[in-house]
Amino acid sequence: MALVLVFLLLLIVTFGALLYFLKPTSTEKAVEEQLASIGDGQAAGKPTTNILREKAVQTGTLDEIACWLPWSDAAARLIRQSGREWSLGLVTVVSTGAGVVVFWIVSLFNAPLALSAALGIGGAISPYLCLYILRQMRFRQFATLLPDAVDLMSRGLRAGHSISAVLEMVGSEIADPIGLEFRALQGEQSLGLPIRESLRNLVERVPIDDLRFLATAILLQKESGGNLAQILDKTSAVIRERARLRGQLAIYTAQGRITGYILCAAPFFMFGIISLVNHQYEKPLFHDPLGIKMLYSALGLMVIGILAIRKIIDVEV
Repeated sequence: MALVLVFLLLLIVTFGALLYFLKPTSTEKAVEEQLASIGDGQAAGKPTTNILREKAVQTGTLDEIACWLPWSDAAARLIRQSGREWSLGLVTVVSTGAGVVVFWIVSLFNAPLALSAALGIGGAISPYLCLYILRQMRFRQFATLLPDAVDLMSRGLRAGHSISAVLEMVGSEIADPIGLEFRALQGEQSLGLPIRESLRNLVERVPIDDLRFLATAILLQKESGGNLAQILDKTSAVIRERARLRGQLAIYTAQGRITGYILCAAPFFMFGIISLVNHQYEKPLFHDPLGIKMLYSALGLMVIGILAIRKIIDVEV
């Protein structure tokens, strides 16, 4: 049985690596879509230019099927905010496959059906958890680079540039993800979208408080007037001060976070060690009714402890 499991895992990893390395790049996809649109336009005798913003996740049959899911909008927004070019259909297929594989592997150890289903649901959630982690990393990188972008905007305005030229400078001079998002903002402006709508779309793509402060400052200056360069200087100072406070809070709550990580990982780590040393030792825990109740109680208390520790160390700035 162990050899079968090893073979299946190697098979899944091999096919996953092949799909990842053999998939077409974003440039190849763009070229193919452009050629297909040109061919369709020539065949129909109609113009092919389209400036409407469409959902980037709908690229095939799987995406159309996945859009019927209740959480499709939230998943599509999560994919966009993570900065990845994954399709909604691909994420749905990977989520379903991970849930089925985890459920099947746990069932091989004669675990209770409820436990197998719970771990299977955890495996199905893992792709979305990965996207959430990537999104948070991207947001942190965005927040780190934002003060430099605001300073560049302020210097550009003092040099006599317009707000549109300043936004274009940020898109070309600042590294991604800020450069990528501001280039998208400038592209929407070039197509005639008002700056209020463009900034609203930017905040929707990157919903962090520091960017909301910047968008609010720009819109207030547009409506009420004033020295935008001076407003941006104050906004940059506020953003830097918030970053400094977040750093101090991260230092003060480091012990609580490490304690939470150790308390969460220790039971599973010890269970794995004991299972390797004596596979029969933990059998009563899964087959005896009292052991099953103790297992469910321990998992429930662990969830409560995780939420309590998270509430203690989660300090809003």
